[in-house]
Amino acid sequence: MWMGYRAIEMLCVVVHLSFIGYVVFGGFLAWRWPRTIAVHALAVAWGFGSVLIGYDCPLTSLENWARVAGGQPPLPSTGFIAYYLTGVVYPEDAVTLVRLLAAAVVVGSWVGYGVRRWHRRTLVDAST
Repeated sequence: MWMGYRAIEMLCVVVHLSFIGYVVFGGFLAWRWPRTIAVHALAVAWGFGSVLIGYDCPLTSLENWARVAGGQPPLPSTGFIAYYLTGVVYPEDAVTLVRLLAAAVVVGSWVGYGVRRWHRRTLVDAST
């Protein structure tokens, strides 16, 4: 039984990291697949909201359930990002900088999306 809980825990970590990656870089996918921009906007709203406002993430809750059921302690109250990324991927004193960089990447991807959409419309209008 313990291995099943461990698998759920690891799946939560993988999905969580994938979601964070999508929040930061998913706007670039919309350059290729424009219809995904609405999904990305929702992901950004959820991701940034959970960081800035601090509401609970269901993936963290599921991971904590699996950890406890498997005999491990839950994540600290600081949450997934603080536990797995802060101090591991980037220094603890760079949290604000990392957040600003993530926001800049999102905004940059959206600006690029808008420019590409405007350019395509301009090309279509010029050809008709």
